[in-house]
Amino acid sequence: MNKSLHRLVVACGLVLSLLAALLAPPAVAAELTDLRGRKVTVPDAVRKITIDDGRFLVALSLIQPDPVKWLAAWPRDVHRIGDATYAQFLTKFPALRGVPQVASSAGSFNLEAVLAAAPDVAVVSVGSGPTDAQIAQLQAAGIPVVFIDFFDNPFRNQEPSLRILGQLTGGQAKAEAFVAFRREHVDRIAQRVARLAPTARPTVFLEAHAGMTGDCCNSPGKGNMGEYIDFVGGHNIGADVLKSPTGKLNIEYVMSRDPKVYIATGGAHLEKAGGLVLGAGYDAARARASLAAVTQRQGIAQLSAVKTGQAFGLAHQLINSPIDIVAIEAFATWIHPELFKDVDPAKTLAEINRNFLAVPYQGAGWTSLK
Repeated sequence: MNKSLHRLVVACGLVLSLLAALLAPPAVAAELTDLRGRKVTVPDAVRKITIDDGRFLVALSLIQPDPVKWLAAWPRDVHRIGDATYAQFLTKFPALRGVPQVASSAGSFNLEAVLAAAPDVAVVSVGSGPTDAQIAQLQAAGIPVVFIDFFDNPFRNQEPSLRILGQLTGGQAKAEAFVAFRREHVDRIAQRVARLAPTARPTVFLEAHAGMTGDCCNSPGKGNMGEYIDFVGGHNIGADVLKSPTGKLNIEYVMSRDPKVYIATGGAHLEKAGGLVLGAGYDAARARASLAAVTQRQGIAQLSAVKTGQAFGLAHQLINSPIDIVAIEAFATWIHPELFKDVDPAKTLAEINRNFLAVPYQGAGWTSLK
């Protein structure tokens, strides 16, 4: 082929390529509103996402039969889901072991790690995540950023966050099914609490991470876990003095209020500290014995709630969780046992395990002194 003919062929090829590009349908995209109120354009066919909180993996497992296949990277923050739950995920989805790592929402955002993972979308936590400058850099690289939240404001943000994950992964139908399931259970509680007189709200002390340290006491203030107590018709004594979502109460204050109900949260992360242990990997006897030990500490043992057996323990992974409806129901039955005597959180969890979770929740999720 002479040079002139070769140039003509190349030129024709370029023209045909240009025409094909012009005539081809535009790349399909979709728009969603994330939990910061941002309008974000995302690909219509997402294949991989990054997440900055291991608990988002639990949320994905509510709506996807294989949640791991959607991960371009995750933070490997095993403590947030518990070693036993992580082991369950590895057993069913061994590919999780090889998923690349990005920074956890508990630390600083690692832009380079997300760029290296090259997800179709970076899913990050409302309370942390990238700066505006980092968001711009990711968008310049073709990676949209979407903020979701299951933990800072669970009542407000649970449903839209699950719907966003459903939209990104094609799991809309399953997301809507779980939203409807949760809403039915939440509405049942809300309707009954609405009929309570203002004076019928017993005082409640929730000690978060009970026994983590020698001093007393981690507690919710306004918002966060305190919202659960308010919602089920209790009065959170922490909110009377703590203006932030979490803080510390001294034991003298707790004893002076002498709450009617004591609730401790804990998990495997407190094993070495001698604190409350329950949840995945622990049976009912071990959980109850652990609660008994925690409630014998000086000051806590003197509370009327402990003396009368109105003391309870909850796995922290359930309250900071996409399946928080189980914790809500447990709180309701503890704070208003007569009002909610037909509510059964164990039955609710069994339904979630059977109909939704790709990796069922196992272990003693809650316990009581009685």
